[in-house]
Amino acid sequence: MDIEARIKRRQRRNGEPRLIQDYESISPVVHIEEPADRGPVLERLLDHLDPVFDGQLPPNAYVYGPCGSGKSAVITALFANLEQLPTEQQAIIHTTTRAQPPTSPSFVYVNARETASEFAFYHAVLDALVDDSVPEHGIGTETLKSRLHDLVRGQRTGIVIAVDHIGEPESIQAPALVDLFAGLPSNVSWLAIGRDDPSTTELTRYTAESISIDRYQRQMLVDVLMTRTSNGLAQQGLDHGQARHIADWADGNAHDALAALFIAAELAEERGQDRITQANVDAAIAEVPDPCVSLGVVLSLPTNRQTVLRELIDLEESERSSVTATTEAIASAQSVDLSAGTVKRFLYEMAESGVVDRVEATVTNGQGRPPSRVEPRFPPTAFRRLYDLQQ
Repeated sequence: MDIEARIKRRQRRNGEPRLIQDYESISPVVHIEEPADRGPVLERLLDHLDPVFDGQLPPNAYVYGPCGSGKSAVITALFANLEQLPTEQQAIIHTTTRAQPPTSPSFVYVNARETASEFAFYHAVLDALVDDSVPEHGIGTETLKSRLHDLVRGQRTGIVIAVDHIGEPESIQAPALVDLFAGLPSNVSWLAIGRDDPSTTELTRYTAESISIDRYQRQMLVDVLMTRTSNGLAQQGLDHGQARHIADWADGNAHDALAALFIAAELAEERGQDRITQANVDAAIAEVPDPCVSLGVVLSLPTNRQTVLRELIDLEESERSSVTATTEAIASAQSVDLSAGTVKRFLYEMAESGVVDRVEATVTNGQGRPPSRVEPRFPPTAFRRLYDLQQ
């Protein structure tokens, strides 16, 4: 029972009944501190990391599983707790049998969606290891790398780095990750987290173990939804039958299930309802594309590209009849300070990376090849609310 979360939920009501009490609790891009029903997965990861409890580095490993299987949720929660080990262990009382308190490696989590460049990667690792913030400007990559080398060499027990979302579009690819780690001292161990099968990635040439994380079973996913609902929505905001319906549809994909929950709650909130209805759930499910790009991917894009997408999802159908019409409509928006040429380039780049689709029209105007329109491969309602919340 999270007493603090329950108190905050009641504080946010401000005397007015609201369905959504806390957006973060139901957000598909926020990981909670205690992932539901992932004990066996945590045990497998802890088995691999067991040497750290004796102050040793574990071997490198590759953690893999399909989208929405909870890889990020488990790894972020686990590393958040492991980061506390050095402080806790240094406080152990000395005994006559052990003159020195045990120590453990440092732990760093890196989101490869936000650190695709060499500079960004080394900056993220260094920033996680020091108390003072590391400057993002006025410093070169080699200087940053040199400072990180000096710091890592000074770590007697070494560092364990988890790099998440390897191999995704706009993220760090496997060969680049190998090169990045080759540039660090030998007292660094790493976990690479991705979706590719071990047999198809070169990462396994440099790892001692591959750890599989399977999709959520139906009841596990129901528990995830109800746990999020209990913290984020008013009482009885979602019933078990609706949670089971979402879990059945999502087929083990927690991202899609949480996206549907988030959309259903937003639709109900917009209508002033005090609970989610089946009609809300059905509409939410219909809005999630198949396949669906992770909202985490979309919200990790540069700000100017997110601005373009924010305008895209609010365009009228007539304004999306072709890429040219879409470009002109977005470029003319007051919130967009980009030329039409830049907007069109962004749209083509995001279509290439899979964030949006270029869909060819079924009819032509009689003048050659039919035009294509741009469609998002992510749920607009969820992105709209998540984007607006961060502004």
